[in-house]
Amino acid sequence: MSTVLSICIVSYQARDYLKACLTSLYESTSLFRLEVIVVDNGSRDGTASMLAEEFPKISIIRNETNTGYTRPMNQALRTGSGDFLVQLNPDTHILPGALDRLVECMLSNPKIGICGPKMLNRDRTFQQQCRRGDPRPWAVISYFLGLYKLFPKSKVFGGYLLNYLSEDQATAVENVSGSCMLIRRALVEQIGYLDEDLYAYQEDTDFCWRARAAGWLVYFLPQAQIIHYGGQGGSRVEPYRSIIEWHRSYWIYYRKHLAKDYFFLLNWLYYLLMLVKLVFALSVNFLRKDKFAGPKR
Repeated sequence: MSTVLSICIVSYQARDYLKACLTSLYESTSLFRLEVIVVDNGSRDGTASMLAEEFPKISIIRNETNTGYTRPMNQALRTGSGDFLVQLNPDTHILPGALDRLVECMLSNPKIGICGPKMLNRDRTFQQQCRRGDPRPWAVISYFLGLYKLFPKSKVFGGYLLNYLSEDQATAVENVSGSCMLIRRALVEQIGYLDEDLYAYQEDTDFCWRARAAGWLVYFLPQAQIIHYGGQGGSRVEPYRSIIEWHRSYWIYYRKHLAKDYFFLLNWLYYLLMLVKLVFALSVNFLRKDKFAGPKR
């Protein structure tokens, strides 16, 4: 029980999901000691009082306003003192032994800097976005055009969601989802924290890229399983801002890591496609009765 996990959660208008998440966290993790830090982003749904009454031992950081995701997550990560840091969404449900298995995997291989679980939808089907390849132009285009569904075993069209791999295959990957990401403290000490230029999206992809560039492995462990409800909290409360920030963050990520690998005319064409997709996503959400950004991660 000497190993400490610092559980870092950012919550905005997600009181009920957060309560259920924390309950499952304590019920399902038994092998390691927990240090829980919740950053509340100015919620007005009774989150603060719920935390004080139901979970008095956790550390709470209260922000006056919604400052996005990346900046408050860094607040939590910097506060954490554990041997391992866990970046966790409040709209998750930890299944028995999930975090224990992630830590055991990391302890067994010192080259692993980041480890992610198998994420499940609420109906217990596989949430494919939890392990991903690099979001290069062809991979992203194949994803949004649905070509990966037409050719599910093809590496040519499945470069983003890696759907040609078995969902039960433990393996090193390019990226895992920040919805639940176990991080080795030594990695943070080497490469730093999340990039705060990324307001709320792509911070996990950027962090995984930097980890791999520093020589660490990013690992997907399907034996550890977590339910991720997705699209709750901030992306449902502020759907249009969430859509805009997703596209803005991807543009920043692309220019930071990928643009140098392509001819400038191709890059400008790709930027135009990003803009078209943004307008399309905003238009679709405007016409949709249930408005939310959705977990496109």
